Amino acid sequence: MNRKPLLILLSIIVAGLAAGCILKYSRQSHAREYSRQFFAMDTVMSFTAYGERGEEAVEAAVQEVERLDALLSTGIAESEVSRINASGEGDLSEDTEKILSEGLTIWKQTGGLFDVTIYPLMQLWGFPTGNYHVPTKEKLKQTMSLVDSSKVILDGNHVTLGEKQKMDLGGIAKGYTSNRIMEIFQEYGVTSAMVSLGGNVQTLGKKPDGTDWQVGIQNPDNVQGDLLGAVAVQDQAVITSGGYERYFEENGQTYIHILDPRTGCPAESGLASVTIVSSNGMLADALSTSLYIMGLDEAEAYWRIYADEFDMILMTDDGTVYVTEGIRDRFRTKGKMEVLYREEP
Repeated sequence: MNRKPLLILLSIIVAGLAAGCILKYSRQSHAREYSRQFFAMDTVMSFTAYGERGEEAVEAAVQEVERLDALLSTGIAESEVSRINASGEGDLSEDTEKILSEGLTIWKQTGGLFDVTIYPLMQLWGFPTGNYHVPTKEKLKQTMSLVDSSKVILDGNHVTLGEKQKMDLGGIAKGYTSNRIMEIFQEYGVTSAMVSLGGNVQTLGKKPDGTDWQVGIQNPDNVQGDLLGAVAVQDQAVITSGGYERYFEENGQTYIHILDPRTGCPAESGLASVTIVSSNGMLADALSTSLYIMGLDEAEAYWRIYADEFDMILMTDDGTVYVTEGIRDRFRTKGKMEVLYREEP
């Protein structure tokens, strides 16, 4: 078996990020800049904030990430999520309740393609541990019966899972975390900032020089750093999902980490990557995966219903890039680009 797990590579076109902690001034705007790079939530994170209290803001944000990781990680035995998975029920903290509630809402809106109870399937394929293997049809059928968010009962801050169910909030947790970071930055008076949570990018305001942040989007056909394009944003999250991020090979077949709850198997939608641009990082995080599973036509139909909440950039397996009309003038690519309209022109 050839195992090839890959780190998420979503390049950020912004100067000033480096390892460790950096405090300096932007030459263009004379704004005080503080940057911090660290490891959390199983990925490398980079935070940059501008302002007199930028250092305090970044350090407070780092502490918040560590706190949320301790609550939400399925890989930490003492986490709140692990405790619920072990007992099948329990009281939730305010953060976990908010995330689970939003996850259940998106589950309904996506017709079940975003499912917080998918964890047993992820375990079956070996993605949480890296012990990858293709399950038997019998095991797959047995495990599929556990993936159904309709069995999850959320009553206030108390949750009850279905029998033998386990939840995983990883498909939405980083988006919630980046939202929280933006709130913390604002509490410290920061008006210009950018964070990357392992490739999940979220921005606050504009760059200190008054221009938009330019966020580069990884080309799925070249995971060594080549860009598909770049999108100009302010006060928005830019989150990408694709099969190139993590996968393994067995008997000449490639199996990606994005599982389709309808089949229990890796998604085969004809899409190479999906990028969601939204002011809501939590929504962008969840939709980047669920719209990848949908495929081009279904994702386009979904966007037409909820176009006020997000825009998207889709790349199909044949290399065609589709961009929704809301960001067509803010996205640049060297490849062939088609614009998707809410109403046909």
